[in-house]
Amino acid sequence: MISSASRVVCYSSYLSPIGELLLASDGESVTGISMAEHRGKPAQGPEPGWRRDDSAFRAVCEQLEAYFEGNLQEFDLPLLMPGTPFQQKVWETLRAIPYGTTISYTELARRIGRSGASRAVGSANGRNRICIVVPCHRVIAADGTLGGFGGGLARKQWLLEHERAVRSRDYALPARGRRVATSVVVD
Repeated sequence: MISSASRVVCYSSYLSPIGELLLASDGESVTGISMAEHRGKPAQGPEPGWRRDDSAFRAVCEQLEAYFEGNLQEFDLPLLMPGTPFQQKVWETLRAIPYGTTISYTELARRIGRSGASRAVGSANGRNRICIVVPCHRVIAADGTLGGFGGGLARKQWLLEHERAVRSRDYALPARGRRVATSVVVD
């Protein structure tokens, strides 16, 4: 197997309802989906040596489009996420959090068998390089507040409200069998 370090990284961008997303790939797997503004600062953007290749991201963009339209709840993309075994376990567990639901950092730590490691779980969550697809936005503080989010709390709130609205729409079946559409208003 060829290491990802020896491959050319290609990139593209996707304009989403929460702002521009920078997409990165090693040519086979998605290696990054990040927000143009991360942790209150502009993203560094593509690094020197990266090659723009919009065609390499057709499936990614199609799935992101379906997600934002409320028609996709589980992504099916090849991912490459280098990290420690602990981080890998956290990221794998993030992907198992059901669409439209949230859990606390404490619960996430419990699910990986490390009950007292909620801070370490939060740190691993913050190192997730593939936002939305690996849904770190679904993890909140134990007191029910949003906690942190590299893309900003307004974006985290939008993603959570979007998923809840879609989930509510999908489960709302009035007496006559029609679906009731709900919408989320974001300033």
